Amino acid sequence: MSFDIQILGSNSAAPAHGRHHTAQSVRIQNQQFLVDCGEGTQLQMKEFDVKKNRLDAIFISHLHGDHYLGLMGLLSTMHLNGRKQSLDLYGPIGLADIITIQLKYSNTRLNYLLNFHELSGAESELIMENEQLTVHTIPLNHRIQCNGFLFREKPKARKMIKEKLMAANLSVAHINKLKMGVDVLNEEGKVMYAVKDFTLPAKRSRSYAYCSDTRYDESIIPIIKGVDLLYHEATFLHDMLERAKQTHHTTCKEAGIMAKKAEVGQLILGHFSNRYKVLSPLLEEAKKEFKDSLLGEEGLIFSVEE
Repeated sequence: MSFDIQILGSNSAAPAHGRHHTAQSVRIQNQQFLVDCGEGTQLQMKEFDVKKNRLDAIFISHLHGDHYLGLMGLLSTMHLNGRKQSLDLYGPIGLADIITIQLKYSNTRLNYLLNFHELSGAESELIMENEQLTVHTIPLNHRIQCNGFLFREKPKARKMIKEKLMAANLSVAHINKLKMGVDVLNEEGKVMYAVKDFTLPAKRSRSYAYCSDTRYDESIIPIIKGVDLLYHEATFLHDMLERAKQTHHTTCKEAGIMAKKAEVGQLILGHFSNRYKVLSPLLEEAKKEFKDSLLGEEGLIFSVEE
């Protein structure tokens, strides 16, 4: 089953050098999410064949324009395309006001229900849960309220050994227990069907942490520890450290240090400053701290295997 992150936009502040405002498509199993929605996101979705009307939820990290100014246009296009399915929208306090006032003064009534979920940003909290995954917020250190998002698959069922299944007289209840890793006992409490005899280990659960605009802040390490993929903003080279601190952003070196200390699988760099036309020096700087660093450029897909 899929676990893919596709970069739709990688730049900060303003579009430049063929790069666009921040946005990502996140596909986990049969679910599709949009994380941030800068200006031009729906055009990028069209460019990379990301289906708008298949979105299950949209997550907005904060209310700086390069992270949400494409949202109203996207919501309107889905309305014009006849969307009927309700849409969950997760974002900071104030986002609901911004959207509803635009709908009010354009005299627009959407064809679909928009469910607002306003986030406090004070501490990590569970904001979405279904049978397959959970989504928690990651409190970030920016000039205004800002959240990252941690997507994590739930533990998966063990796989039955078909040959053993066909040979034994197992009920549905027995099978369900074995899949969950529980031995089946008889009335005397003795093992009748052992997990080790009838099942194979479950496929591993995968995880992705999205850390949008933030100063370097080690307080989030316990939240993102050991994730398969970490996206962390890397706006500047380290020679611009003072500028990064003033604007509450992170350098590429700091992003690499964060990935190393959090012991993640891979690091995706993004939110690049307009001052950098060529990005290879940014990647080189991060790699000195964490070798499994990658540039999160437009159109690239990062997949996590089971």
